[in-house]
Amino acid sequence: MKLRKIVLSAAVVASAFATTVGAQTTLLNASFDVARETFAAVNPKFVEYWKNKTGEDIKIDQSFAGTSRQAQDIIQGKKVDTVTFNQVTDIEILAERGIVASDWAQRFPNNSSPYYSTIAFLVRKGNPKNIQSWDDLIRDDVKLVFPNPKTSGNARYTYLASWLYAHDKFGGDEAKIKEFVTKVLSNVESFPTGGRGATVAFAQNGQGDVLLTFESEVINIANGDEFKSDELEVVVPPVSVLAEFPVAVVDKVVDAKGTREQATEYLQFQYTPEIQRLLASFNYRVNDPDVVKENADKFEDVKLINPTDVLGSWTEIQSNHFATDGILDQLQAQ
Repeated sequence: MKLRKIVLSAAVVASAFATTVGAQTTLLNASFDVARETFAAVNPKFVEYWKNKTGEDIKIDQSFAGTSRQAQDIIQGKKVDTVTFNQVTDIEILAERGIVASDWAQRFPNNSSPYYSTIAFLVRKGNPKNIQSWDDLIRDDVKLVFPNPKTSGNARYTYLASWLYAHDKFGGDEAKIKEFVTKVLSNVESFPTGGRGATVAFAQNGQGDVLLTFESEVINIANGDEFKSDELEVVVPPVSVLAEFPVAVVDKVVDAKGTREQATEYLQFQYTPEIQRLLASFNYRVNDPDVVKENADKFEDVKLINPTDVLGSWTEIQSNHFATDGILDQLQAQ
């Protein structure tokens, strides 16, 4: 009986050892609502890269939603290893709570932004309302679709783009800026919670005259097969917002899971020439100089305004514009 117990104990230990050795590391990446196709292409390349480099198998799981929603889920305990967001404030919220390191923006190049975009317009074929710039969006005969700025980083950039355009046009006259942005908001016909919902509302359900979303998204829609692309056209306004897409390791989670090395390398991988080219193929603007030259004819020449150059730090922007009873709430109440 004693020998049998020893044999069984040895078998249990061997089984546990085999399970540990054969265990597959899994990362969960949380991203913005319209990034599904992008990461469906990026993730398999990292899996292959990691296998070739280390001999280890890795699995990348994905979570997609408005980035503010994602941030709240993480605060409430969702075990996310990395975030690839489209709004700095949603990572700052995590940093304020000690979930992400306070110096997250210095941990990767370009303020931890591997790629960026701006806000552009999608209109119906032939551009029947003759939409050319932000001024056209405040006309009484124009109805808009974009996500709710309370839940979508995408929509906050749309709000900020309209504000920055008005700031540029009116020389900083706050009364005129607020009047302009109020008119933009009052023309919104549909406020879905995320970017993909806004796309469906406009391109599939026929709501509104103009969809406002990331330039990358409007080009993808117009060139893709998911929606009736032959019935849609892209308009890129000459002045818009610089929309950086920040990334960060979720320190609290990776330290608990032991996945810091894999998570860090996963984000660093997005700066490699191969992935910069892949990101450019999804119509994101990138930072790699060679890839920028290769895609010089792909993007319109736009005056991109950095929100922090006009409105202060992202913490100030969040507090002044997007907090409860902030400027956004005040303008929407009018």
